[in-house]
Amino acid sequence: MSTLADTFDLAEMRLRPGEGRRLGLSVPLAEITLGAESYRPQPSPVEVRLEVSRMAGPGYAMSLAFAVGLSGPCMRCLGPASPQIEVRAREVDVPGSGEDLDSPYVQSDTLELAAWANDALVLAVPVAVLCREECRGLCPVCAADLNVAGEGHSHEREPDPRWARLSELELE
Repeated sequence: MSTLADTFDLAEMRLRPGEGRRLGLSVPLAEITLGAESYRPQPSPVEVRLEVSRMAGPGYAMSLAFAVGLSGPCMRCLGPASPQIEVRAREVDVPGSGEDLDSPYVQSDTLELAAWANDALVLAVPVAVLCREECRGLCPVCAADLNVAGEGHSHEREPDPRWARLSELELE
């Protein structure tokens, strides 16, 4: 197992301009709340691949990659869901070069690795966490799980009250 790290000291790598390194680290991930539901990353801590390159001037170019599963309820049927998520993120930190090139995760050559990994995971989570891609959800009338109930599940529709007077007509 790799070293567990919340933060990482970039200066300790002693990279020369143009030089880079690839590291395997273990990073703890926090529970994610989407709407009113909570999703736990599995596993946590997760193994990440961190690539750091020293730029020609002051600063670093960094990339982060990892795969993780989420465990929580499906947003359609409320059954258990555990999608696998591939996370890829890049950051550039060039001190004094303006907001676009100033990474919020680097402070005085210290990389806030756990914060970056957690933010990257939240951005990589799909809009709807589903138990499976073709999940049919719940019946809007009786709340039956349509994945279990099958194609034939239906309900007699109540007549529209606006047309009630037409039923009183007597036609020959």
